[in-house]
Amino acid sequence: MVLINNFKEFEAYNGQELGCSDYLEITQDQINKFADATLDHQWIHINPDRAKTESAFKTTIAHGYLTVSLIPYLWEQVADIRNVKMLINYGIEKMRFNQPVLTGDQVRLRVKLINIANLRGIAKAELEVTMEIKDKPKPAFSGTFQFIYHFHPGFES
Repeated sequence: MVLINNFKEFEAYNGQELGCSDYLEITQDQINKFADATLDHQWIHINPDRAKTESAFKTTIAHGYLTVSLIPYLWEQVADIRNVKMLINYGIEKMRFNQPVLTGDQVRLRVKLINIANLRGIAKAELEVTMEIKDKPKPAFSGTFQFIYHFHPGFES
């Protein structure tokens, strides 16, 4: 895990891969709860019996946005960014879903810092993220995610 205490330490990783998270198994319970939270109850996600007979995948699949929603949790396993008083999701660019995540698949996040800017004491970080699926050649998704870090005074430069 990368330890970052301030903007200057964060900036030192510009252009570098920061690492990978641990693998996390995607369960049917997670998928069902996500369906309830988002009101997206499409059978391909929540009906294992029907998916077994009618789906090309022969099982249920995770919602694409469920996998995206795991980024903050998995990102915290890659980098410990300290002295931050507030973190804001800023944007997503060039997002591509490459392969569905099947129930029971294990996923992990690989992260590279592709750009960081100091905007008058506020750090705007652009991360190239890839969600890998264990034992599968293609990732679940890849894209560029932007976060805004408000460091505590004295740590912003």
